[in-house]
Amino acid sequence: MEITAERTLPRNNEELAGNLDTGFLKVLALVFMLIDHMGVLFFPTVQEMRVLGRIAMPLYAWCLVVGNVKTRRPLMYCLRLLLIAVVSQPLYMMALNHEWNYFSILFLLCIATVAIQGIRWGKYLSQIWVPALCYLLLGFIHVDYGWKGLTFILLLYLARNNKAGLFAAFFGFCLFWGTSSGGVTQFFGLEFSFLKWPGIGDLLRAVCKLQSLAVLALPLILIPTHTRLRLPKWLGYAIYPLHLVLLIVLRVLLKGATWEALTAYFR
Repeated sequence: MEITAERTLPRNNEELAGNLDTGFLKVLALVFMLIDHMGVLFFPTVQEMRVLGRIAMPLYAWCLVVGNVKTRRPLMYCLRLLLIAVVSQPLYMMALNHEWNYFSILFLLCIATVAIQGIRWGKYLSQIWVPALCYLLLGFIHVDYGWKGLTFILLLYLARNNKAGLFAAFFGFCLFWGTSSGGVTQFFGLEFSFLKWPGIGDLLRAVCKLQSLAVLALPLILIPTHTRLRLPKWLGYAIYPLHLVLLIVLRVLLKGATWEALTAYFR
Protein backbone atom coordinates (compact mmCIF):
# COMPACT_ATOMS: atom_id res chain seq x y z
CA MET A 1 0.00 0.00 0.00
CA GLU A 2 1.54 3.30 -1.04
CA ILE A 3 0.91 6.27 1.22
CA THR A 4 0.63 9.08 -1.30
CA ALA A 5 -1.57 12.13 -1.63
CA GLU A 6 -2.10 11.59 -5.33
CA ARG A 7 -3.34 8.04 -5.33
CA THR A 8 -6.76 7.10 -4.00
CA LEU A 9 -6.75 3.65 -2.47
CA PRO A 10 -9.60 1.18 -3.01
CA ARG A 11 -12.35 1.32 -0.42
CA ASN A 12 -11.52 -0.97 2.49
CA ASN A 13 -14.29 -3.43 3.29
CA GLU A 14 -12.54 -4.85 6.35
CA GLU A 15 -15.03 -5.84 9.04
CA LEU A 16 -14.49 -4.19 12.40
CA ALA A 17 -15.74 -5.59 15.68
CA GLY A 18 -16.80 -2.29 17.22
CA ASN A 19 -19.44 0.36 16.66
CA LEU A 20 -19.16 2.01 13.24
CA ASP A 21 -21.63 4.80 14.04
CA THR A 22 -18.75 7.26 14.26
CA GLY A 23 -20.82 10.41 13.68
CA PHE A 24 -22.79 9.60 16.83
CA LEU A 25 -19.64 8.66 18.76
CA LYS A 26 -17.92 11.92 17.82
CA VAL A 27 -20.86 13.96 19.10
CA LEU A 28 -20.84 11.99 22.37
CA ALA A 29 -17.08 12.45 22.65
CA LEU A 30 -17.53 16.20 22.21
CA VAL A 31 -20.18 16.33 24.95
CA PHE A 32 -18.06 14.36 27.43
CA MET A 33 -14.93 16.35 26.55
CA LEU A 34 -16.80 19.61 27.12
CA ILE A 35 -18.04 18.32 30.50
CA ASP A 36 -14.47 17.41 31.42
CA HIS A 37 -12.98 20.75 30.40
CA MET A 38 -15.75 22.72 32.10
CA GLY A 39 -15.05 20.70 35.23
CA VAL A 40 -11.37 21.65 35.05
CA LEU A 41 -12.09 25.35 34.49
CA PHE A 42 -15.23 26.07 36.50
CA PHE A 43 -15.95 23.16 38.87
CA PRO A 44 -12.57 21.74 39.95
CA THR A 45 -14.05 20.11 43.07
CA VAL A 46 -16.77 18.21 41.17
CA GLN A 47 -15.03 14.91 40.53
CA GLU A 48 -18.04 13.52 38.70
CA MET A 49 -17.39 15.84 35.77
CA ARG A 50 -13.85 14.48 35.46
CA VAL A 51 -15.19 10.92 35.61
CA LEU A 52 -17.61 11.57 32.76
CA GLY A 53 -14.81 13.26 30.89
CA ARG A 54 -12.82 9.99 30.86
CA ILE A 55 -15.29 8.68 28.26
CA ALA A 56 -14.23 11.17 25.57
CA MET A 57 -10.71 10.04 24.71
CA PRO A 58 -11.57 6.34 24.08
CA LEU A 59 -14.38 7.38 21.74
CA TYR A 60 -12.05 9.61 19.75
CA ALA A 61 -9.45 6.82 19.74
CA TRP A 62 -11.90 4.29 18.31
CA CYS A 63 -13.17 6.76 15.70
CA LEU A 64 -9.54 7.28 14.68
CA VAL A 65 -9.06 3.52 14.28
CA VAL A 66 -12.18 3.31 12.10
CA GLY A 67 -11.06 6.33 10.09
CA ASN A 68 -7.62 4.86 9.45
CA VAL A 69 -9.10 1.57 8.27
CA LYS A 70 -11.76 3.12 6.03
CA THR A 71 -9.87 6.06 4.52
CA ARG A 72 -8.79 5.81 0.90
CA ARG A 73 -6.34 8.70 1.24
CA PRO A 74 -4.31 8.09 4.42
CA LEU A 75 -1.78 10.84 3.82
CA MET A 76 -4.49 13.47 3.39
CA TYR A 77 -6.29 12.06 6.43
CA CYS A 78 -3.14 12.61 8.50
CA LEU A 79 -2.45 16.05 7.05
CA ARG A 80 -5.97 17.24 7.84
CA LEU A 81 -5.50 16.14 11.44
CA LEU A 82 -2.17 17.94 11.60
CA LEU A 83 -3.64 21.13 10.12
CA ILE A 84 -6.52 21.26 12.58
CA ALA A 85 -4.09 20.48 15.43
CA VAL A 86 -1.87 23.43 14.48
CA VAL A 87 -4.85 25.77 14.06
CA SER A 88 -6.32 24.66 17.39
CA GLN A 89 -3.12 24.98 19.46
CA PRO A 90 -3.43 28.74 20.22
CA LEU A 91 -7.08 28.22 21.18
CA TYR A 92 -6.04 25.25 23.34
CA MET A 93 -3.56 27.48 25.18
CA MET A 94 -6.13 30.24 25.72
CA ALA A 95 -8.97 27.96 26.76
CA LEU A 96 -7.13 25.65 29.15
CA ASN A 97 -4.10 27.66 30.29
CA HIS A 98 -1.48 25.46 28.65
CA GLU A 99 1.98 26.52 27.56
CA TRP A 100 2.88 26.51 23.86
CA ASN A 101 4.90 23.28 24.17
CA TYR A 102 2.05 21.28 25.72
CA PHE A 103 0.24 19.86 22.71
CA SER A 104 -3.41 18.86 22.46
CA ILE A 105 -4.85 15.42 21.86
CA LEU A 106 -5.10 16.27 18.15
CA PHE A 107 -1.34 15.94 17.86
CA LEU A 108 -1.59 12.53 19.53
CA LEU A 109 -4.23 11.47 17.01
CA CYS A 110 -2.00 12.64 14.18
CA ILE A 111 1.01 10.72 15.54
CA ALA A 112 -1.15 7.64 16.10
CA THR A 113 -2.32 7.85 12.48
CA VAL A 114 1.30 7.79 11.31
CA ALA A 115 1.94 4.73 13.51
CA ILE A 116 -1.16 2.90 12.26
CA GLN A 117 -0.43 3.64 8.63
CA GLY A 118 3.13 2.44 9.13
CA ILE A 119 1.72 -0.86 10.40
CA ARG A 120 -0.73 -1.06 7.50
CA TRP A 121 1.92 -0.25 4.90
CA GLY A 122 3.99 -3.23 6.01
CA LYS A 123 6.98 -2.62 3.75
CA TYR A 124 10.66 -2.54 4.78
CA LEU A 125 9.55 -3.51 8.33
CA SER A 126 7.56 -0.27 8.57
CA GLN A 127 5.23 -2.02 11.03
CA ILE A 128 8.14 -1.87 13.50
CA TRP A 129 10.19 1.24 12.84
CA VAL A 130 7.33 3.66 12.14
CA PRO A 131 5.56 3.07 15.51
CA ALA A 132 8.98 3.04 17.20
CA LEU A 133 9.76 6.49 15.77
CA CYS A 134 6.37 7.73 16.95
CA TYR A 135 7.17 6.60 20.50
CA LEU A 136 10.59 8.23 20.22
CA LEU A 137 8.97 11.50 19.14
CA LEU A 138 6.70 11.42 22.17
CA GLY A 139 9.83 11.24 24.32
CA PHE A 140 10.85 14.70 23.07
CA ILE A 141 7.52 16.53 23.02
CA HIS A 142 4.76 16.86 25.61
CA VAL A 143 1.47 15.70 24.10
CA ASP A 144 -1.79 15.16 25.97
CA TYR A 145 -2.02 11.46 27.02
CA GLY A 146 1.51 10.85 25.72
CA TRP A 147 2.87 7.35 25.13
CA LYS A 148 0.05 5.80 27.14
CA GLY A 149 -2.49 7.33 24.78
CA LEU A 150 -0.57 6.08 21.75
CA THR A 151 -0.37 2.59 23.25
CA PHE A 152 -4.09 2.59 23.92
CA ILE A 153 -4.91 3.59 20.34
CA LEU A 154 -2.56 0.97 18.88
CA LEU A 155 -4.08 -1.73 21.09
CA LEU A 156 -7.55 -0.79 19.83
CA TYR A 157 -6.27 -0.96 16.27
CA LEU A 158 -4.61 -4.36 16.73
CA ALA A 159 -7.78 -5.77 18.37
CA ARG A 160 -10.18 -4.10 15.93
CA ASN A 161 -11.44 -7.30 14.25
CA ASN A 162 -12.38 -9.31 17.34
CA LYS A 163 -14.96 -8.20 19.90
CA ALA A 164 -13.49 -10.32 22.71
CA GLY A 165 -10.00 -9.09 21.91
CA LEU A 166 -11.24 -5.51 21.79
CA PHE A 167 -12.86 -5.93 25.20
CA ALA A 168 -9.73 -7.50 26.72
CA ALA A 169 -7.34 -4.89 25.29
CA PHE A 170 -9.59 -2.01 26.34
CA PHE A 171 -10.39 -3.26 29.82
CA GLY A 172 -6.85 -4.40 30.60
CA PHE A 173 -5.28 -1.13 29.55
CA CYS A 174 -7.83 0.89 31.53
CA LEU A 175 -6.83 -1.03 34.67
CA PHE A 176 -3.17 -0.20 33.97
CA TRP A 177 -4.09 3.39 33.16
CA GLY A 178 -5.77 3.85 36.51
CA THR A 179 -2.87 2.72 38.67
CA SER A 180 -1.44 6.25 38.89
CA SER A 181 -4.75 8.07 39.42
CA GLY A 182 -6.88 8.65 42.50
CA GLY A 183 -9.77 6.50 43.63
CA VAL A 184 -13.45 7.29 43.05
CA THR A 185 -15.65 6.31 46.01
CA GLN A 186 -18.91 8.06 45.13
CA PHE A 187 -20.84 9.42 42.20
CA PHE A 188 -23.21 12.36 42.66
CA GLY A 189 -23.58 11.54 46.34
CA LEU A 190 -24.07 7.79 45.85
CA GLU A 191 -21.48 6.01 47.97
CA PHE A 192 -19.77 2.96 46.45
CA SER A 193 -20.33 0.73 49.47
CA PHE A 194 -19.41 -2.33 47.41
CA LEU A 195 -15.78 -1.21 47.59
CA LYS A 196 -15.79 -2.37 51.22
CA TRP A 197 -17.02 -5.87 50.46
CA PRO A 198 -14.51 -8.59 51.39
CA GLY A 199 -12.59 -9.97 48.43
CA ILE A 200 -14.50 -8.44 45.52
CA GLY A 201 -14.03 -4.96 46.96
CA ASP A 202 -10.28 -5.16 46.31
CA LEU A 203 -10.93 -6.01 42.67
CA LEU A 204 -13.53 -3.29 42.20
CA ARG A 205 -11.24 -0.68 43.76
CA ALA A 206 -8.86 -1.23 40.85
CA VAL A 207 -11.68 -0.36 38.46
CA CYS A 208 -12.89 2.63 40.46
CA LYS A 209 -9.85 4.77 39.73
CA LEU A 210 -10.31 8.03 37.87
CA GLN A 211 -8.50 7.00 34.70
CA SER A 212 -9.66 3.36 34.92
CA LEU A 213 -13.19 4.66 34.52
CA ALA A 214 -12.42 5.31 30.87
CA VAL A 215 -13.89 1.80 30.72
CA LEU A 216 -17.31 3.49 30.81
CA ALA A 217 -16.81 4.15 27.09
CA LEU A 218 -16.48 0.44 26.35
CA PRO A 219 -20.22 -0.32 25.87
CA LEU A 220 -20.49 2.57 23.41
CA ILE A 221 -17.65 1.08 21.38
CA LEU A 222 -18.73 -2.58 21.54
CA ILE A 223 -22.49 -2.21 21.07
CA PRO A 224 -23.56 -1.11 17.57
CA THR A 225 -25.81 1.92 17.28
CA HIS A 226 -27.66 2.92 14.15
CA THR A 227 -28.43 6.61 14.50
CA ARG A 228 -27.43 7.31 10.88
CA LEU A 229 -25.95 10.57 12.12
CA ARG A 230 -23.55 11.84 9.48
CA LEU A 231 -21.50 14.91 10.25
CA PRO A 232 -20.24 17.00 7.33
CA LYS A 233 -16.51 16.34 6.99
CA TRP A 234 -15.64 19.95 7.78
CA LEU A 235 -17.74 19.86 10.96
CA GLY A 236 -16.12 16.63 12.10
CA TYR A 237 -12.77 18.41 12.03
CA ALA A 238 -14.07 21.77 13.29
CA ILE A 239 -15.76 20.40 16.41
CA TYR A 240 -12.59 20.48 18.47
CA PRO A 241 -11.55 24.11 17.87
CA LEU A 242 -15.19 25.24 18.14
CA HIS A 243 -15.48 23.75 21.63
CA LEU A 244 -12.28 25.61 22.58
CA VAL A 245 -13.79 28.89 21.35
CA LEU A 246 -16.84 28.19 23.52
CA LEU A 247 -14.61 27.60 26.55
CA ILE A 248 -12.78 30.87 25.91
CA VAL A 249 -16.09 32.76 25.71
CA LEU A 250 -17.26 31.13 28.95
CA ARG A 251 -14.01 32.06 30.66
CA VAL A 252 -14.63 35.68 29.72
CA LEU A 253 -18.31 35.72 30.65
CA LEU A 254 -18.23 33.60 33.81
CA LYS A 255 -14.78 34.25 35.21
CA GLY A 256 -14.03 37.67 33.80
CA ALA A 257 -10.88 36.51 32.04
CA THR A 258 -9.01 39.38 30.39
CA TRP A 259 -7.08 39.31 27.12
CA GLU A 260 -3.86 39.47 29.13
CA ALA A 261 -4.91 36.41 31.12
CA LEU A 262 -5.98 34.48 28.04
CA THR A 263 -2.70 35.17 26.26
CA ALA A 264 -0.40 34.83 29.28
CA TYR A 265 1.35 31.73 27.90
CA PHE A 266 2.11 33.38 24.55
CA ARG A 267 4.66 35.67 26.17
